[in-house]
Amino acid sequence: MNSLHLKQAITKFRQGGVIAYPTEGVFGLGCIPAFQDSAYRILNLKQRSVEKGLILVASSIEQLEEYVYFENLPTIEQVRASWPGPVTWLIPAKKNTPIWLTGSHETLAVRVSAHPIIIALCRKLGPIISTSANPAGLEPAITTHEVFTYFGRELDYVIPADIKKKLKPTEIRDAQNGNIIRKN
Repeated sequence: MNSLHLKQAITKFRQGGVIAYPTEGVFGLGCIPAFQDSAYRILNLKQRSVEKGLILVASSIEQLEEYVYFENLPTIEQVRASWPGPVTWLIPAKKNTPIWLTGSHETLAVRVSAHPIIIALCRKLGPIISTSANPAGLEPAITTHEVFTYFGRELDYVIPADIKKKLKPTEIRDAQNGNIIRKN
């Protein structure tokens, strides 16, 4: 990835921007989780209810400790073995975790990514919100062109890329019992 694109994206993130970037299988939309207005912009762009919650991605498990309880988690070994990688876990959220992240749930969806762009972003920014780049009911974007088709100039920055091989969205598992909520 071009380091200029990474620097520009990081600047926009820090200014409260909503950014589109490539992930393991599709383009994602993201922002810094502390920026409430930015998180709600993402929800509005996706036409998604706040009750559903959002996903946080990180470059390490330690980056997520501010938001979720890993202590006494019955599946902690499974969680650690699946990361970094394309498995999202629903983990009990700490009381101070914002509602725009958890929605109507007592858990937060979190993932430690293996994608080099997400790793680079999170190493500079900490965890970021990540949700597929598509309005509700439409297929997630896998090209820069599709991102612009869906969102026009509504985004603050798009890291240019084309996803080489479209993958299904990440598997989602319940960290209390290991059950699969959404299969990959």
